[in-house]
This record gives sequence, structure tokens and C-alpha cells, in this order.
Amino acid sequence: MNRVDGKVAIVSGGARGIGGECARRLAEHGASVIIGDVLESEGAQNAAAIRDAGGKAAFVPLDVTKAAAWEKAVAEAVSNYGGVDILVNNAGAYITKPVLETTQEDFALLVAVNLEGVFLGTKICAPEMIRRAQAAPVGSAIVNISSVAGLVGSRNSPVYSMTKGGVRLFTKSTALEFAKKRVRCNSVHPGLIDTPMGSLAMSRAGRESNDMREAFARSHPIGRIGEPQDIAAAVVFLSSDDAAFITGAEFAVDGGVTAQ
Repeated sequence: MNRVDGKVAIVSGGARGIGGECARRLAEHGASVIIGDVLESEGAQNAAAIRDAGGKAAFVPLDVTKAAAWEKAVAEAVSNYGGVDILVNNAGAYITKPVLETTQEDFALLVAVNLEGVFLGTKICAPEMIRRAQAAPVGSAIVNISSVAGLVGSRNSPVYSMTKGGVRLFTKSTALEFAKKRVRCNSVHPGLIDTPMGSLAMSRAGRESNDMREAFARSHPIGRIGEPQDIAAAVVFLSSDDAAFITGAEFAVDGGVTAQ
């Protein structure tokens, strides 16, 4: 169940947080993993930890806004492990500002990382994934990490919400484009997760308090803030052959927030 034995995955933003946990879990479940990130020291450390635990992993520097960096990541996957079967478009940027305070530079950064990065990752990885899919029992899989802010509006981060909503619909569109090519495309929509980015969402004036964390936990029907492993479990499932009939779907992993 939920195994990805023999598959090769590229995880963008795989140094830490949700991406780091996705890389570890995919490796634990049998995949060979290429970790891509701009955080080179942390990314290399995560890859080394996976290898020390008996898994297969390599790190490549990856700025998701650069086509050449994606091409190198694919080349490393092919050279080291034979191809690409799974793409996890996880790298993201977060800025919490209302519209009237958001600068064009803020807007450009969010669009470049959250939208262009997903586009480039998909476009550049897809040909190799399509090639591999022809010989795979149920094909290849793309999992895009969006957000609950891609399902409902966000009072505090409207441009971030705009980009994550774009990821949601891009996922559905690529699912239609690639269905006959045997590449499944699904999106995962985390709620508040206990990561460095999650801490930004919980902070006020640059500070995060225990009272605020408790308030956020109470706002979730399930009664707690999410952990990276909650998201990684969904990613492993959607990457696996168990999800063979799932494409174009959106998975809210949010402790019930969007059910309210």
C-alpha cells in the first residue's frame, strides 16, 4: 500500500518544511529522490540524512524560476536514477500584506516562485515523465502544493491566494492535457502547517506567541495545527499506484478549516 518502489521523484523546495518531509517520506516508501532548493546547505543535509537512513537521495541547487536549473535537475535525475516518475512542485514564497500595501516587487516575487516555478517544473519535467510513463504500470504523477488560500479567499495575503488559486486551476488543466499521456496531476491544499512559512502566517509584527498558536489551533475543527508529515502522507499517496484513477483532484489537508 502507498509504495513508490523504483520510482524517481524530484521535490522542489525539498530542503526543509513540507518539501523536506515529502522527500524523506518518498524515500522511506521506496523512491529515489532529487531534492532541489535554493537552501543549499539544508538541502544537502536532508539528502545526506536520507542516505544515512538507507534511502536514495541527491541534492541539486534549484531556483524554480530558472529554466536552466530545472533542466539540470532533470539531467541529474536521469543520470543518477534513470528518469523522472514523480514531480512535487512544492517550492513557494509567502508574503502577508493587504492589496494596498503590496508592491509590484512583492507581486512579481510571488508570481515568479508560486506560478512560474510550477509552470517551469511541469513543462521541463513532463517530457521525461511521459517517456517513463509508457512503461510504468499506471504512469507518472505530478503533485502541486497549493494552499487552502487557493480554495478560499485570504484577508491577510490576497496575492498569495491569487497565485495558489492559479496553481489549483493549472493542475486541473494539465491533468486534462496529460491524461492520455499517462501523467496524473493533482493538487494538495495544506492548511496552517508548523513550518517556517507557517510561523510567518502566525506572526504579528515579526513575532509568534504561544497564545497565537493556541488560537490558531482552536480555529481548526480537528483541534491542532498541521505537521509536515500530514501533507507528506497525502503526497506519497497521490504519487503512488494506489492513486491510479485520481487526476485533476484537489486535496484539502487542513484539519477541517475549509469545511466550516
